[in-house]
Formats: sequence, C-alpha cells, structure tokens
Amino acid sequence: MTTALQSPLHSTPVLRLRLAPRSELPRAIDGAWWPRSRDLLAELPQLLAGLPREWGHITSVTVNGAVWSAAPGRILVSNQVVRLHRALAANAPHTAVLLAPGRGRWDLVVVPPDTTEDAAEPLMAAAAAVRGTN
Repeated sequence: MTTALQSPLHSTPVLRLRLAPRSELPRAIDGAWWPRSRDLLAELPQLLAGLPREWGHITSVTVNGAVWSAAPGRILVSNQVVRLHRALAANAPHTAVLLAPGRGRWDLVVVPPDTTEDAAEPLMAAAAAVRGTN
C-alpha cells in the first residue's frame, strides 16, 4: 500500500472539477475532472478531497489503465484506504468511476492533462450540464 501525501494548503493547485447538479434521476456522467498529470498517486488525493461530503468515503476508483501511470492496488488517502482498479475498457478511455458503499457510484469524464484550456472548458461544461427530460 502506498500513502499519498497532501502538500501544504498554500501550494495546492486549484482542483479542476465540475460536477453536474444533484438529481434524483441517474446520469451516465456525473461531471468532469481535469487532472494536471497522469500520475494517479499525485492527482487522486486532491480529487477525493474536493468531492461533496454527501458522496461519502470513496473506497474504490477505477480508471483506464492504458492512459494512467502505474499505481499500486490501493493507497491511503487522508487515513482511508482507497482501492485502485485499472480497466482496459476501449469504450470508456477517459472516465474515472468512484464508488462509496451505501452512497453510490459516480462516473467522471477525465479530460486529458495536456488538453488546452480552450479545449477543456467545453468538455467540462458538457459533462456537468443539466440534462432535460423528454
């Protein structure tokens, strides 16, 4: 198991995360995350710290193994064990799936770190957009 250390608050970059509004209806995508690197051990603690409290403790994260750097099967984030799974799903190369027992599952679009701000902004907005019902 690896311990992911969080840097002091004054040097922590702003989390680039946009979530869809809460809804009783299930969504295919719950928001978008734009990490600064492909280093899951460096990026994941900040993501988990920035999630809404009502999501509860995230115990499992699944990412596409083909696009992230190697990571152990579990890490310790804020004194909590988080299991890491690396899928090779070709149909969802840019997603992260977060699980919290008894609370739910959230799927986030992962905007590649090397994406320009001009290109990332519409992707983030679309993932967090309010969807109308038909």
